[in-house]
Amino acid sequence: MRTEWRRELLVCGGAAGLAAGGFALAAGLRGRWPAGAGAVAVPYHAHLWDLLHGQAAGDLLFNWNSGYGVPFLADFFAYLMNPFSWPAALLPRDQGQLAVFLVALATIGLGTALMAHLLGRLHPGPRWLRVLAALGYGLCAWVLDVGGAAPMWLWGLVSLPLLGLVGDWCLHERRWVAGSLCVALVWAGNLYTAALATLMAGLVFAVRLFATPRAFRHRVRATGRAITLTTAGVLLASPVLFVAVRAARGAQPESPVQPLGRSGLGGHLAELLPTTTGGRPLPDIAIGVLGLLLVCGLPFNRRVRVRERAVWCAALVLIVLGFVWTPTVLVWHGLAIPAGGPYRVAFVLSGLLVLAGWVSLAHRPDLLTLLGGAALVALIVALAATRRSVHTSTWVLLAVGGAVVLAALWVLEHRHTDRRANALATWVLGGAVLGNAVWSGYASLGAAPDDSVPPAAVRAGHAAVRAGADWPDGRSDPGPHAFTPNDPLLLNGQGGGYFSGYLPTVVAQLLHDLGAGWTAGGRQTGSVTDPVGQALFGIRAHLDDGPPAYGFTPGRAPAPPLVTVLPPGARPETSSVWARQESLLGSQVYDAPLPVPAGGPAPTLHGTSGWSVPPGGDGTVFTAACTPGSTAYFHGVWYDGTVSGLGTSYRSDGEQPTTAVAVHRLGTVPADGVVRVTLRSDVVSQVPARPIGCLRADALAAAVSRLTATGATRVEAGGHTVSATLPPGSTGTALLSVPATEGWTCATDGGAPAVPTPVLGMIGVPLGAGASRVSCAFRPPGLTEGLTVTSGTAATLALVAVFTRLARREHRPPRRERRAAARA
Repeated sequence: MRTEWRRELLVCGGAAGLAAGGFALAAGLRGRWPAGAGAVAVPYHAHLWDLLHGQAAGDLLFNWNSGYGVPFLADFFAYLMNPFSWPAALLPRDQGQLAVFLVALATIGLGTALMAHLLGRLHPGPRWLRVLAALGYGLCAWVLDVGGAAPMWLWGLVSLPLLGLVGDWCLHERRWVAGSLCVALVWAGNLYTAALATLMAGLVFAVRLFATPRAFRHRVRATGRAITLTTAGVLLASPVLFVAVRAARGAQPESPVQPLGRSGLGGHLAELLPTTTGGRPLPDIAIGVLGLLLVCGLPFNRRVRVRERAVWCAALVLIVLGFVWTPTVLVWHGLAIPAGGPYRVAFVLSGLLVLAGWVSLAHRPDLLTLLGGAALVALIVALAATRRSVHTSTWVLLAVGGAVVLAALWVLEHRHTDRRANALATWVLGGAVLGNAVWSGYASLGAAPDDSVPPAAVRAGHAAVRAGADWPDGRSDPGPHAFTPNDPLLLNGQGGGYFSGYLPTVVAQLLHDLGAGWTAGGRQTGSVTDPVGQALFGIRAHLDDGPPAYGFTPGRAPAPPLVTVLPPGARPETSSVWARQESLLGSQVYDAPLPVPAGGPAPTLHGTSGWSVPPGGDGTVFTAACTPGSTAYFHGVWYDGTVSGLGTSYRSDGEQPTTAVAVHRLGTVPADGVVRVTLRSDVVSQVPARPIGCLRADALAAAVSRLTATGATRVEAGGHTVSATLPPGSTGTALLSVPATEGWTCATDGGAPAVPTPVLGMIGVPLGAGASRVSCAFRPPGLTEGLTVTSGTAATLALVAVFTRLARREHRPPRRERRAAARA
């Protein structure tokens, strides 16, 4: 038994090493990191480093760095629950890309090892051929194109074979408790991939249940075990589930995605071929030349029982069609086509292809099987030949790799009793499979854009942000300059930039209303860019766009504390971005007249909703009267075109509702007080009713001085708490420059906590007849309920484990008898 386990560990270790080594070799030869890692994974891992080293302002519950204060636990569950992410904190902070790459390598290795073990449980066969088959899964096109840059999704590569092994335990009616724990591990690692991996594992379980003759009672018992085990495992992961569901309910809706276009049969079939990239969005499912030949040969393999062949082929056809028909694509992706990648869970189909291919390989495909598979591959190639996604490298791999694989498989069948011939054929096959994977990875990394940020620039930005750190008395904002969508995490500042699938609508709307702008339909926010917005959020240091070598220039400005006091009876004004800013500031600092059309194609005013600006000509001209010497700003929001005025010209790329453009500085108002702005666009576009605001610097300075004098004299911030000492007897409303997301409770002078009163999206705490202290605390919605369910489930699981062990002892002979039997 020990020898068998050692051999199995050697096989799994070999599969893991070859997969991780192949991925690393492809990246090394290309000299690039997987595209996409720099925008999301690297900043989140930098924040994890700060958390584990005690350098973050927040904790697991709340993130003070991003969005000027946002809930974090749901994001932690979504982006950082891959267990391999945590040891990455052992590396230096500025080695974020290397850390993410190592996480990817470890996850790919573990997923491949588990698949190799699952193949052995599916059907016995040559160990090293199992390794080669598993490589097709560990280095499938989805890993090379999508998963390698996203450790959170890459955990799905582990989830599918792990759940497949749990299904195997159910078929053999054992390890109910261990299976529940495995399901919990899968669901805690990443909900998105776990749900789809569970669906696919359920399908594989059903295929195995009906592919071979079994008693009806056994099928019922096995199915019952699978259902109860899965339910228990999901309930064990309830904190993740409850927090994520509540966070998703309050999150900014995803921007509308165009329905999947028609790619035709050839377009989808082309994705089965190696190194196909480009063209329409299609599922990345290629598993290499070996896997493709084996899957195509399965219908012709007479050594596989007819019933088993039929069930596997039917499952393959149904799932492949499910990735083509839009309604079923929606089911596979949680009833919503995700923006940025409509086939994020294509690895489950790759896994099914590998399993089916192994069924054929384990039964030693004969010449008819190989010829039938080759003919089917040739048909696929003929149908996909005209697609732009098929490149020269595809033909080379198919021709050379296909010939080598076919020859090696033929030797394995024809000379299966010759150990030397078998060993040579296995080595040749291994070289072909690994070469195919490395070449595919090399091509994939070369086709994707390089979004990595130079480490020297990140170190310089981090140093500049830390040099201006004044938390919690004030914020040091990495914006408006941006290396990535998550610069506050990457540079450990306190800014408005944030990209997250769980970004609360309250946060996105607050920043949008104050002129910060957004992209991805509000799921990616930016920092405020104007002096008033920076004062409202207590920003005392920031990074502006600047010249090379690092692309930014540090800036400083006086700002009031994070907690200020609005006078009693203050009524918020929401007619424009300028009015909203003044309402929160408590002072009038802008001239914001209604602009007057003064030339070019005539715009149309639609009341308070804004102007429609026609295209064509030399552009539409607006004029506005402002105080001479003040600074003019333009807020186009959704405007798509060129904005010119006061010697400044810039491109506004607004698109409703996807991209909102931030407030932009034009210049100093001339002596005649006339601000002249020209809008040029190729399409009809919209601007707000009052897009021009002129800031009076002396009025802003007076407002900041007043807020500083009447605001908090001391601010203290914990991981998910904030408190402020106010001048004695303060009345009105304490305004915290923090978005009023669900989960906050506040109290004055040690009173009973209550839900705060939002003021235009910020946390507001009524001070009543007078108060001298305000304290607020945050608790993620759903966490308490999730912990309660998990506690009950864990207690039930413990009872089941105890009773199971006691029952085994009753039916187990004494140790003395077992030893005697073993000696005999």
